[in-house]
Amino acid sequence: MKKYFFLLIFNSTFLIFNFQAQDTIYARQVIKKLTSKELLGRGYVNDGVNKAAAYLSKEMKSIGLSKFGKSYSQTYTFPVNTFPGLMSIILDGKELKAGVHYLIEPSAKTLKTGYQLFKTDSVTYKANDGRREVPVQVKLKKKLTYTVATEMSDITTVELLKDSFPNELKNMDLIFENKLIPKFKCQNLCGYIKGTQQPDSFLVFTAHYDHLGAMGKNAYFPGANDNASGVSVLLNLAKYYKNNPSKYSIAFIFFSGEEAGLLGSKYYSENPIFPLSKIKFLTNLDLLGTGNDGIMVVNATVFKDQFAKLKQLNDDKSYVTQIKQRGKAANSDHYWFAEKGIPCFFIYTMGGIQAYHDIYDIEKTLPLTDYIDVCKLLIEFNGKL
Repeated sequence: MKKYFFLLIFNSTFLIFNFQAQDTIYARQVIKKLTSKELLGRGYVNDGVNKAAAYLSKEMKSIGLSKFGKSYSQTYTFPVNTFPGLMSIILDGKELKAGVHYLIEPSAKTLKTGYQLFKTDSVTYKANDGRREVPVQVKLKKKLTYTVATEMSDITTVELLKDSFPNELKNMDLIFENKLIPKFKCQNLCGYIKGTQQPDSFLVFTAHYDHLGAMGKNAYFPGANDNASGVSVLLNLAKYYKNNPSKYSIAFIFFSGEEAGLLGSKYYSENPIFPLSKIKFLTNLDLLGTGNDGIMVVNATVFKDQFAKLKQLNDDKSYVTQIKQRGKAANSDHYWFAEKGIPCFFIYTMGGIQAYHDIYDIEKTLPLTDYIDVCKLLIEFNGKL
């Protein structure tokens, strides 16, 4: 019996160590695909988000994840404002580059005209069409950070990168076209690996695969760290658990609609594919591409016993430099599950690159500093639950 127990411990440790065999090589492949121009920022122009879903479904099938029904997909709809066509700004005779020099506020309506600009404070300009003031404003920003809008606004805001415009602004020619899609069809994806002893109980990993999409024809937001990195972790973990099944079933849920307001996870939490009561613990992963400064755990102060297990594991084996803790926060897809009383963490890495919600969040500069060690920590943590 002692010899058999030793072999189990040795085999488990070897398998976790051997996680490097499927490590960052596969992760890079996944991230490169998800950030490609073909998927156009996994948003709502040219159906980028659903093209990403089709790719992920193929990966899930290839890995061998089981379906809860006939497919991995759970469809739903929501409104979203898009900019699929021409986009141009000429400012004081200089043509600007979308995403580099400016962003159009995502709730804006179509505009095709020229304006005179009048400074109202150190970072704000109002616009005049030559006859009267119009509902257009320019804001100077230290960093350009894009979002997603589910409705249109009566005021159009143009954000300019402050350091690129040291002189006072005078004239702006603005051309862009918006398209509000009232019921954009989107999907969550869900698959699982059956547990060996208690298959009706689930440990769940989640990550959102959508991002910000495109703004016009010349700018898109790749979303390497946010959140192609987290998606790649889920797929890598799926590969691991397929070869090393857990006592409990392991479910993998890929959410869409996160950038539009946690919409996919909200829909899922209200329309679960399997009973939420069957979830023993849920770990939501986002921004997993760095790790220079360790990881942050949201809900750590809520689920103290689970956090103590996680921290003790890291204290013993030093997977990451530090584990910091936060309380409850509505900042990612774990939130709706926590609201329903499901024990859950949201984990993200800290430090490294600063690209976020911009055109510079690309695969080539994503360091994946502690990618393998975070994966090992997650596997060991799951084993303690």
